[in-house]
Amino acid sequence: MASLICGSIAYDTIMTFEGRFKDHILPDQVHILNVSFLVPTMRREFGGCAGNIGYALHMLGGDARIMGTVGEHDAQPYFDRLATLGLSAKHVRALPGQYTAQAMISTDLDNNQITAFHPGAMMQSHLNTIAAGDGVTLGIVSPDGLDGMREHAEQFAAAGIPFIVDPGQGLPILSGDDLRRMIELATYVTVNDYEAKLLSDKTGWSIDEIAAKVDAVVVTLGEHGAQIYHHGSVETIPAVKAERVVDPTGCGDAFRGGLLYGIERGWDWATTGRLASLMGALKIAEQGPQNYAFSREEIAERFEQAFGYALP
Repeated sequence: MASLICGSIAYDTIMTFEGRFKDHILPDQVHILNVSFLVPTMRREFGGCAGNIGYALHMLGGDARIMGTVGEHDAQPYFDRLATLGLSAKHVRALPGQYTAQAMISTDLDNNQITAFHPGAMMQSHLNTIAAGDGVTLGIVSPDGLDGMREHAEQFAAAGIPFIVDPGQGLPILSGDDLRRMIELATYVTVNDYEAKLLSDKTGWSIDEIAAKVDAVVVTLGEHGAQIYHHGSVETIPAVKAERVVDPTGCGDAFRGGLLYGIERGWDWATTGRLASLMGALKIAEQGPQNYAFSREEIAERFEQAFGYALP
């Protein structure tokens, strides 16, 4: 079993503001917003949705195959990292004259985030194509270049490969028609609670209506866990209390790595969702989207401690 993970590959520059954004943004003055936040700490991390999801799935023991585009100017450190981790770079394309996507993320003490994102080579993600074969049995279309997201959904469907639509940060650039088409092609949809409202607004479909068109819709609720809509019912997934809350960057991607692993193995939604919830909690306790590290055995032990039963 192998999962093809389509999405961004990026470097994240993460800065911490030692205050709260809400204390410096005046609601009645947002039309002339002009603020500056002092960020005394900064670090650069390997990131991007495809990179982060692949990292989580690989940690669990899944066959994660990342598909994305990077820039020749600065991609070598990321290729070196994939080689060190043992993650395949077969579907990662380096484009001449381009920079790899860059996210500039500012986080405050309430874990709110303000992000500026330069897409770079990601905008050419449609140059990668999906075809049947190669052992791929599951896919995910996560935030990426607009044409790439649209075309990869069509290609997964044409190849007969079940896949997740994970529009995430791509929601602003996807039209209602784009989203409706991708949902109609997809097997699963996953969003967070804010994205669920935006998805409903842009498609004109309620979450229940979207759930009727796919096998499952997974809505994450942050510290309140998640809800999985499937076959007319809703599975409530409890949150796992993190050992500490350090950095939310990449938590949703870690969650999606757990989802892919459970779906690959045909687990029930209760167990799949709980594993995904645990992965998010493990990630949030560490800085950066790819700095948490656990063996499959350690994850299984923590799962049993959290939920009172063993993973299959």
